[in-house]
Amino acid sequence: MEHWIVVINKAENIEEVRKAPEEKFSFNEAVSDLIAGPWTIGMNIARNHYHQSIIRSHLTRCLGARFEDLKDELSTTFKELVPPTDVEKAKGIQIPGRNEDYVDLNITFSVDIVKTALRISKVPVFLRPILGPILTTTPRSVRRGMKHLGPLFEQRKREMEAHGKDWADKPADMISWILDEAPEDERQSISELTKRMLVINFAAIHTSSNSFTHALYHLALEREKYVEPLREEIERVIKEEGWTKIAMTKMQKLDSFMKESQRFNGINILVLNRKVLVDSTLPDGTFLPKGTFVAANAGAAHHDEELYSNPEVFDGFRFADMRKGSVEESTKHQMVSTSADYLAFGHGRHACPGRFFAVNELKAMMAYLLLTYDVKLEHEGTKPLDVWMGTRLVPNPTAKVMFKKRAAC
Repeated sequence: MEHWIVVINKAENIEEVRKAPEEKFSFNEAVSDLIAGPWTIGMNIARNHYHQSIIRSHLTRCLGARFEDLKDELSTTFKELVPPTDVEKAKGIQIPGRNEDYVDLNITFSVDIVKTALRISKVPVFLRPILGPILTTTPRSVRRGMKHLGPLFEQRKREMEAHGKDWADKPADMISWILDEAPEDERQSISELTKRMLVINFAAIHTSSNSFTHALYHLALEREKYVEPLREEIERVIKEEGWTKIAMTKMQKLDSFMKESQRFNGINILVLNRKVLVDSTLPDGTFLPKGTFVAANAGAAHHDEELYSNPEVFDGFRFADMRKGSVEESTKHQMVSTSADYLAFGHGRHACPGRFFAVNELKAMMAYLLLTYDVKLEHEGTKPLDVWMGTRLVPNPTAKVMFKKRAAC
């Protein structure tokens, strides 16, 4: 209701939008408008996206070194969310806990941003500066987050002042990276630093959870076809490489299965969202007035018969087969790779900066699940119906998947 969206399908138009400078087709302005940025994440973060380069560079480079932490987190979480068996209870097996309030805060913050943006989108533009501060819950979330993150930021700042920016035992984590890259005014504000961390987590939570749930439904629906081939690959690679980032890279069938799930059930049918800042004309003659929103139709690309054979059929090993042609094809059809044909992570310089972390996370989660459990749908034979929320495709929130601990585990 709040603005027009011009949806583009032609490859030449998608390429034009992808290459256009920020001053012409703005990704940042589009995102800020879509999530009511001034009131949900604040103008400081809406205008300065330095955290994206941190994710793209520091986080990606540290994936190998921090993979054991990721593995520990996911195995602990599975144990918490999938109830232990009676035998495990009898043995008194203890499940290590996490800071429940901080975990809940990040989940709540993610939901609240979406709700707040939806509420503000219904408010006339001229009233938003008045009602936005009233409708937002972000200040409350930041105050809650400061109780957890404030002491960590303060301690790290003291260590930097005492030992210099690059001391010997400096932790390689997001707190260090944010303090290294933050502008001086933000570095002095625990409130802004906390908000920055919450926003980073917001971008990673709903996207990954939706993608994993879609893949889980496909696995449970067609377990006879996919479980054993995937399990065989995972067991073989982990025997060779252990639970490492390198191991994840070598799991081509698993990579294909997760990528096909994203092709088949992209979390948003519209990608490459941009706000037009100057009157523009696309290569096919389409005129875009200043202020227009433009986005690419990922749903059409991902179900195009000219790009994918039998696009309406879920083929978990589609991309593994496509990778067999050459080294170039093998690279092109990895899950992390983007193109005009595969837009799940966007495309171009604004493609998802955290996709390398996300892909390793999703593959590790599915690998652990396959080795630890057998799964099936409560109602077999039909994939639970997805739910459309605007342009977003959400996995059925009420469907049930049954888990059974494997005897070997």
